[in-house]
Amino acid sequence: MKFPERFSNLPAYAFPRLRALLDVHPAGGDVVHMTIGEPKHAFPAWVTDVITENAAGFNRYPPNEGAPELRAAFCDWAARRYGVTLDPDVNVMPLNGTREGLYNAPMALCPETKNGQRPVVMMPNPFYQVYMLASISSGADPVFVSATEETGHLPDYAAQPAELLERTVAVYICSPANPQGAVADRAYWTDLIALAERYDFRIFADECYSEIYRDEPPVGALQVAHEIGANPERVVAFHSLSKRSNLPGLRSGFVTSGPETMAEIRQLRTYAGAPLPLPLQMAAAAVWADEAHVIENRALYVEKFEIADRIFGNVAGYNSPKAGFFLWLPVEDGEAAALKLWKETGVRVLPGAYLAQDAGAQNPGQKYIRVAMVAPKAEMTRGLEAIRDCLFAHKN
Repeated sequence: MKFPERFSNLPAYAFPRLRALLDVHPAGGDVVHMTIGEPKHAFPAWVTDVITENAAGFNRYPPNEGAPELRAAFCDWAARRYGVTLDPDVNVMPLNGTREGLYNAPMALCPETKNGQRPVVMMPNPFYQVYMLASISSGADPVFVSATEETGHLPDYAAQPAELLERTVAVYICSPANPQGAVADRAYWTDLIALAERYDFRIFADECYSEIYRDEPPVGALQVAHEIGANPERVVAFHSLSKRSNLPGLRSGFVTSGPETMAEIRQLRTYAGAPLPLPLQMAAAAVWADEAHVIENRALYVEKFEIADRIFGNVAGYNSPKAGFFLWLPVEDGEAAALKLWKETGVRVLPGAYLAQDAGAQNPGQKYIRVAMVAPKAEMTRGLEAIRDCLFAHKN
């Protein structure tokens, strides 16, 4: 029996690679998990009450386009957060987590050819791994654009060759960035939208970390597109409750764009989607409508940023993240550093190379480790101090 070749060259996924690297060795201390960006702060206690109150909805098939209450909640949130007016019947659709939408977007929106050639989807490097698989699944060539310290840890798409841009049907951009915590400012979005207009491609804006920030709320892609009067079909934005509200298991995300784009996305999901159960949609609507718990959650992360700055402030090359909840720490070799940490301290971190692809002769994640600051504050502090003492004591 034959299998398709389209996925035959995929590298091993990051976390199986990590287990293969670490689990053949005993932990060197009490285990501290700092690899996965799974929020551990408390979610609003009243969420379970809303689910219980709407439990009869489990007896019904949920509508593919989402309950009216949930779609209205998306639009109300976008108006509060970005000052953008969206039509709940036209501009938004719920997702079973943003991964669903990020994966399906190229299949719904990207043409089979562009200018008579095989299409290209560009993405930052390092990147959220679903971007690559989505591109391959849609028949496009994934192109990895390094996001390094020299580029402000965001991809410089305008610097790519014109012949590549002529083939480009979409670019992914994550802001705030996973793993570096960099934020696309208004100028970055403006320039990227202008580039998309010039070369006729879409922008897939992954903004699921948008509500975890230190000082000013990150400007959004839709916000800038609205301000400059861009084509509303040009930007496709994705948001989620997972990080904002510590509810990764609720699987409530949404996608928003112009009416023509949303019609194509909705059509694909009619055939292939898995809508969120109605009681969970009602809970999600209530959570999107509430900001008090988000403010409390953000304050906890600000404390963690401050702890990280205190611990690593004297480490050469340390960049304090502007947003998100990861540290992107410079080391000589990410795999060697992760293995040393595990064997000597029991702290688990992710080698940066596992989140990136080779770009020429260099993997832009090779000399980094990603550290997730999601554990309770005391446990996180113990883990960060162990990292400093194990890997950076001689560099202070």
